[in-house]
Amino acid sequence: MKLIENPWNGISGYNCFACSPDNPIGLHLTFAEEDDYVVSYWTPDQNFQGWLNTLHGGIICTLMDELAGWVVTHKLHTCGVTSQLNTKFKQRVDTTGGALKIRARLRETKRNLAFIDCEVLASDGTVCATAEAVYFTYPREVANTKFFLRTPDEANGK
Repeated sequence: MKLIENPWNGISGYNCFACSPDNPIGLHLTFAEEDDYVVSYWTPDQNFQGWLNTLHGGIICTLMDELAGWVVTHKLHTCGVTSQLNTKFKQRVDTTGGALKIRARLRETKRNLAFIDCEVLASDGTVCATAEAVYFTYPREVANTKFFLRTPDEANGK
């Protein structure tokens, strides 16, 4: 597993709810590459409940949407926005059950659309939710100028 560097760390105003390490109420996700997948491990707590000891469905969707976005960034080397997120909840996600594994992989691209398969797995490996994300992707120059996407070398001042 290879860790993925966050190219937005250190940029003034960067405060993503899902992946900024500095957002005081955020999820603080970090990412790694595992074969064709971008993966993240995250342990929910009671602040993210929808029902007693059950993770809110909106947070589950946020987790998968964020992983899909990182597939676009890491695998396609650009940025994009969510066009669709078609989610299926398979079983409840326990907020006391330990770390979740969230993973996503690129299934295909068509013109400027990326089709990404996502899933949330419980600590025992049970698939709790799946989604197909469709991302509208931008040309690299737009990713650089409007979304401040930097290569690891640019982020490190090289």
